[in-house]
Amino acid sequence: MGLAACAAPAAPELLTAHGVERASADRGAYPDELASFRDSALRLGDALLASDQGNVIASPGSLLIALAMLRAGASGEAAAEIDAVLGLPETDRDEAMNALLASLEEYDGDPGSVDEDNPPAKPLVHTANGLFVDKNVPTGGGYLDTLAKHYGTGVHPVDFRDEALTKPAIDAWVSRHTGGRIKKAPAPYDRDNTFSLLNAVYFAGAWDVPFSAGTTFDAPFATPDGVVDVPMMHGMQEVAYAEGAGWQAVDLPYGEGFVMRLVLPAEDSDGGAGGLKADRLAEVARALDAADPEDVDLALPTWDHKSHFDVRAILEQLGLRETLSTTTDFDAIQPGLMITQAAQDANITVAEKGTVAAAVTQINGMATSIQPEPAQSISFDRPFQYQIVHVGTGLPLFMGKVADPR
Repeated sequence: MGLAACAAPAAPELLTAHGVERASADRGAYPDELASFRDSALRLGDALLASDQGNVIASPGSLLIALAMLRAGASGEAAAEIDAVLGLPETDRDEAMNALLASLEEYDGDPGSVDEDNPPAKPLVHTANGLFVDKNVPTGGGYLDTLAKHYGTGVHPVDFRDEALTKPAIDAWVSRHTGGRIKKAPAPYDRDNTFSLLNAVYFAGAWDVPFSAGTTFDAPFATPDGVVDVPMMHGMQEVAYAEGAGWQAVDLPYGEGFVMRLVLPAEDSDGGAGGLKADRLAEVARALDAADPEDVDLALPTWDHKSHFDVRAILEQLGLRETLSTTTDFDAIQPGLMITQAAQDANITVAEKGTVAAAVTQINGMATSIQPEPAQSISFDRPFQYQIVHVGTGLPLFMGKVADPR
């Protein structure tokens, strides 16, 4: 596999797999695999939301895409563990993910072009996959081919020990692909890393039927700590509505292609909103998919929230212990690669005109078999000699020895 350079503003040189074209993908060919991805994302969403009892905004879709990219370079126990824990398709995993990404790319655009006070009537959905690798460590050609063929990404070779250049480059990638809503990579920078995989998702869309600002007024909202008054939007809308044991739900549509699925647990339900687990949410999805639109009188608060997740800890709780400890099962990516960090930042703004949201997932690793040469170090902590030298002639004007500096 050869690599060819192409331009990548505000980032180090982007190398793409020479001669490897992005594969065409039809989502109609992968109905079972896409259903598996939905269930996997709901399972990941469960784990993300359970990590905080307060306001939470997460992107299970972003995390799923990042983990699928990592899985593309996994083997052995780690590969089997990822498949089992996430319930990923047994075959055509990368091909189906390519189809999923291609479907989202129908709505692609520049996040920086969005007036977030007036979200676009046709939703703008921007997804980006990025890979930063240490240029001193070999990265598997087959892995890079897979990323190019099915995930539409190349690789940015950097020197992770040069924090002054590499950290701003990664942060610039994050900011550019989230329209500046997220300005820095979610994981703390570590000079010992040799691998950083990123996925960014940005969404901006106007409601199909916007709420009138004139019908937004303060109304009671029952928080876990008591009732408070919050700005509440009101409107009669024709939407898909469904209900089941312990829940009601609606699909509130954007201009096209996307809905906000709102699920309200019954007042006496166990666990409240936190009790809505993946199996129940899959039941909600099936019910709403089959529901006919009907008139619904909606009352919905506005909100503006952000969250940060230590995804590595969450993945460990899910059972990905071998994946997070192995130094052999990701050799197809880098020799002895060990996952060192995983994190996600996400935010969302919901108001009368629509919704704007962004998320970045980052998975970092360190090659343990081949490391960049460490910087030289020297400590004058024992007797030493010194000279004062004239550089032009090499003449030692003074020469001495320190046996005890006291």
